[in-house]
Amino acid sequence: MTNLPEPAGTPGTPEMRAGDADRERVAQVLREAAGDGRLTLAELDERLDAVYAAKTYGDLEPITRDLPSPGTAAPPVPAAGAGTDWRPLEGAPTWKTGIAIMSGFNRTGVWNVPRRFRVFAFWGGGKIDLREARFEEPVTTIRAFAIMGGFELIVPDDITVHVKGLGIMGGFDNRASGPGAPGSPTVVVKGLAFWGGVGVKRRRSSRQKRREKELKRSQDD
Repeated sequence: MTNLPEPAGTPGTPEMRAGDADRERVAQVLREAAGDGRLTLAELDERLDAVYAAKTYGDLEPITRDLPSPGTAAPPVPAAGAGTDWRPLEGAPTWKTGIAIMSGFNRTGVWNVPRRFRVFAFWGGGKIDLREARFEEPVTTIRAFAIMGGFELIVPDDITVHVKGLGIMGGFDNRASGPGAPGSPTVVVKGLAFWGGVGVKRRRSSRQKRREKELKRSQDD
């Protein structure tokens, strides 16, 4: 199977049960394909749902059948100065907390994310959008506590994400966990959801789209 690791036992057996590492590897292939423009965001979301619902190698194999294997093409070269896109921006707001008690809040747009960011919701909710955010440190920890409430966290598709929260009669969506581009920031999501939830989704940022246009322009010249 082109994009899958060889399972123990009989290689390539479709009935072999897939593990979390197998599903995450296929998910990364899909994210790279979307970054290359081979999949639309709608197609990426649809295929990721299929990946995390897959139980066997036979379920995973068709999902990437029409995509190239990792390593068959040279990885894109980041645009000049791409690393500076993550640095804090002078004059941009910096929020360290978000509180929603029978209400809601938004942390979106261009803003500087501190090393530790805490959010709390009780009968309320909040949206935390990191697609245009700047990061003060290489590793950011978001501690989310949702009691009969919830949060939506949107992360750019090119950063490293680890979701480690605990759900009690609620849940933390860890499907967005995975590696990002070399040198990108890391976001760790921790906390507790009690009768509530924390959803984490990957989306392309304008930064990624800008880099892709610059790369395409350089290749056309």
